[in-house]
Amino acid sequence: MAVEKKLMSKKKPTFPVSNLLDLYLKKYNRNIKIPIFYDDLLRFQGSVTVFDKNDEDTLWVRTYYSQYEREEIDRSLKQIYTMLHSDGNDETIPFLNVDAIDYCTFGNSKPFRIKVRNILNDNSTYFYVKKADASRVYGLELEHILSPHNMNYLVYKDTLIEEHIAGIPGDDFIKDFLPQCTETEKSQIAKEFVKFKERCLVRLLGDMRSYNYVVIPTHDFDKIVYKIRAIDFDQQSFEGNLKVYNLQFMKENFKMIEMVGKKLQNSSIVQYKVEERSFMAKRMITYPRRTFRLIKCMKEDTISFPENVALLKSHLIKYVGDVKFKDCNNMGEILETILAFVKRNYLDISNKELF
Repeated sequence: MAVEKKLMSKKKPTFPVSNLLDLYLKKYNRNIKIPIFYDDLLRFQGSVTVFDKNDEDTLWVRTYYSQYEREEIDRSLKQIYTMLHSDGNDETIPFLNVDAIDYCTFGNSKPFRIKVRNILNDNSTYFYVKKADASRVYGLELEHILSPHNMNYLVYKDTLIEEHIAGIPGDDFIKDFLPQCTETEKSQIAKEFVKFKERCLVRLLGDMRSYNYVVIPTHDFDKIVYKIRAIDFDQQSFEGNLKVYNLQFMKENFKMIEMVGKKLQNSSIVQYKVEERSFMAKRMITYPRRTFRLIKCMKEDTISFPENVALLKSHLIKYVGDVKFKDCNNMGEILETILAFVKRNYLDISNKELF
């Protein structure tokens, strides 16, 4: 299998949150007034490099602020933590401490990673402060609706607050953990990778290179069950090349793709793809209004370039064979056509089985 070295040539721009999307977020309690904005955190006085346990540069820097600003920033970040994880009650704030404010110099979103610790028991957790990007918001919401995972995030004006998704980064897992897995575990991981790959392709979540997803091991009786979930949603419905949405064309995923080829027969791969599409169809049927409202926002929004839309339409017509893509004018209409295809196929099969 040939793996292309470079699928994405241009840096993706940040698209503002539209008024219609803002109304959608308010309806579903995603839009809450917060006491601090992304730009406020950019006022740090200096920084030091953060190294990992192997003394390698993590591409994150630990920021520091003037004493006056740090007190105000800490208080605001604690309030955001309570909004994200509880009811926003200030009673727990005295028991919280902001241990670190890290800034990432790598990638599109340039996020801040906030480490908050409970001083009563030393339990700590993270959340992220980012520039609000409509593509990312659509990606988060589609993940919430169409995947098995609930997403916890808040948007206010030009700032996005995201809960940390715990797991082993995919690149670390492939390098350090996968070689130690048993053959049975590798088969189970291969199955999950096929389903994850199908989910990303169907809902047009792009750039799922190994460092943009995590692998989550869970102990179950006498075995370990592995799940895979995305952690980066910047490339939701932006690129025109269909290969960007297909994990098998990312060179960073080559070892996973190679393992799938060794552990699964073609009939099993097809079975797991159908299972994932059926699951997504059931989710759409369960949340019809929410799905309809989100797609309506996307259809009236601009989250890509016209040339990307035209290219993706042509690729999808060849891949799926559905000429309905010719009538699509934007990424929202393309995604609506894909999801309608998945839902229609699932309902046709279900009805046949019933009769």
